[in-house]
Amino acid sequence: MNKNKNILKTAIKTILIEAEAIKNLTNLLDKDFEDAVNAIYDSNGRVIVTGIGKSANIASKIVATLNSTGTPSIFMHAADAIHGDLGNIQKDDIVICISKSGNTPEIKVLVSLINNYGNKIAAITGNTDSFLAKNSDFVLNSYVKKEACPNNLAPTSSTTAQLVIGDALAVCLLNLKDFTKNDFAKYHPGGSLGKKLYLRVHAIVKNNEVPKVNKNTPVKDVIVEISKKRLGTTAVIEEGKIIGIITDGDIRRMLENNTNISDLFAKDIMSNNPITIDCNTMAIKALNIMQKNNITQILVTENDIYIGVVHFHDLLKEGII
Repeated sequence: MNKNKNILKTAIKTILIEAEAIKNLTNLLDKDFEDAVNAIYDSNGRVIVTGIGKSANIASKIVATLNSTGTPSIFMHAADAIHGDLGNIQKDDIVICISKSGNTPEIKVLVSLINNYGNKIAAITGNTDSFLAKNSDFVLNSYVKKEACPNNLAPTSSTTAQLVIGDALAVCLLNLKDFTKNDFAKYHPGGSLGKKLYLRVHAIVKNNEVPKVNKNTPVKDVIVEISKKRLGTTAVIEEGKIIGIITDGDIRRMLENNTNISDLFAKDIMSNNPITIDCNTMAIKALNIMQKNNITQILVTENDIYIGVVHFHDLLKEGII
């Protein structure tokens, strides 16, 4: 028990130390941050993000965030840069260089070479008196009082601070670009996130059968249609337009109340004015409608003409849920 308490105590202490370090960053932001954001926004080039050690890992994540929010970026490891990868840097690119100390040998060499190329450098560093800071155009102060590591050695608070500054840069650039949900969808076409932003009902409904009957279809044939099309429902249509819906639940209730179904027709058991959705509607909205109305399928129209059914399981299969 004491062992577990110590684990939780250490975890909580780590989180609080890092939270305090992040909170203090708000006191370190200055005009250099604004100037760096504006320089990147106004640039015709890309953003090259570099670092070494744990800072290189942070640089890679910042690149991913920038790219996903519309700012073209490339990760360049500082050690690889001085062994050939400097060719990644083009004329109008802006370099973000990340280093806690700002004085590592690789960073010193790299910064000197970049300055020779004439590219602007934004430093993310915890040492504003470092070689990196003094030889950069913009200094983004990521100073932390202490690492969460009990020995104050392992990069913890410092790398978290670097990451947060990178996120702040990305979000500021996102706002300047008026980056919308549709823009976000362009860069996230895969997975459930992208599908929530771009997938429309017509892309799903076209893969399903189209169960339909008319109002004078005998109930026996209605049952066959629902069973055959395997969507748990059928639309009742007239001249292509929906006038009702019959679900497998309606069939069960009918069988409970009637021993003889030979004289029953679709019009006798259908529900009038069913919920429908246009095929150009976002799939996520179809899900919201189903959840709000506690239904598992919804009839789909195109220009008010019935074209099929979308089932809850279709959305589950697409990863929308």
